[in-house]
Amino acid sequence: MSAASDRLTIAEFAAPAALEDATRRVRDAGFRPLDALTPWPVEGIEEPLGVEQSPIRWPMLIAAVGVAAFAYALEAWSAILAYPIESGGRPLHSWPVFLLVPFEVGVLAAGLAGFIALLVLCGLPRLNHPLFDWEAIERATDDRYFLLVAAPHREDEERRLRSVLSDLKPLRVRDMPA
Repeated sequence: MSAASDRLTIAEFAAPAALEDATRRVRDAGFRPLDALTPWPVEGIEEPLGVEQSPIRWPMLIAAVGVAAFAYALEAWSAILAYPIESGGRPLHSWPVFLLVPFEVGVLAAGLAGFIALLVLCGLPRLNHPLFDWEAIERATDDRYFLLVAAPHREDEERRLRSVLSDLKPLRVRDMPA
């Protein structure tokens, strides 16, 4: 790709400690580590990667509260205004009876909103990413640790990133399209 912002620099390491150290040093050098590909969770990697809390909770909350409020209002409207039926001296607005359906549809709406938000935030459905064309990346599920860094815009910054990475003794460093 032509623009530097459309590229990744990927460094491969043999141990999780090397990956964590590389992530810290790359970030301290002023570059932006995007992700780490590891065969299992590496404790403490979230902080140097700058992982923030997931924004999925907000669409889930909005969907759950909105749908539950709508379901409650629909039940109240139908019992009080549209079809008032007096049954056994019970008041028309019997809120304890009305709570079950709004709760259940609120949970359903939250689950659906969370799933849709996850797909959108992950950029799915994307059938193939250029990263998977590199045969070495398959080892990320076996025994290798990869650090993905946003490639700098300027050539001198790119040389400086390569220098920082070469000081960390990676097994391989490669540039790829994002």
